[in-house]
Amino acid sequence: MILKTLRLSISQLEPDRDEAFILELLNTPGFISQIADRGVRDLAGARQYLLEGPLTSYAAKGFGLWRVDLTATDRPIGICGLIKRDVLEDVDIGYAILPRFEGIGLTSEAARAVIEYGFEALGLSRIVAITKPDNTASIRVLEKLGFAFEKMLYLVGHDGPSRYFVREAQAPSSRAATGAK
Repeated sequence: MILKTLRLSISQLEPDRDEAFILELLNTPGFISQIADRGVRDLAGARQYLLEGPLTSYAAKGFGLWRVDLTATDRPIGICGLIKRDVLEDVDIGYAILPRFEGIGLTSEAARAVIEYGFEALGLSRIVAITKPDNTASIRVLEKLGFAFEKMLYLVGHDGPSRYFVREAQAPSSRAATGAK
């Protein structure tokens, strides 16, 4: 386990354990419309996605997209983590949750823990995020977590513009003054 919150456990994805979950998540209508259609249509494709994406990132960077479980059930509900894309200067946060777990604060809870990990454990000074312009749910999560919209940008491999958000790490003295950990 990498992180634990009040309701969630966050750990590395594992191909043997997580193929079926990733297949389901990547084929939800929200993932396809708001993130991307990864073309994953079977368990072999889900395994390939895990090996080429999250597992490659863990090996190269020490972080990536992680599995998010409800602690009470040890069942996966989504993914959340940090990604270093070649097309962005800074590390960005990514997340997706199964539709039946949306709207009850779990995405924000997972993302908050991942952001704190990025700043405190990895020493990042800033984390960015990108969304499709009409992804109002994701934009609300980012604003709730202290991200500020900076600009619209066009990324290679994305159809259309993306909203680009930024969150700077607080200085240690600022954290102490606000009571943050």
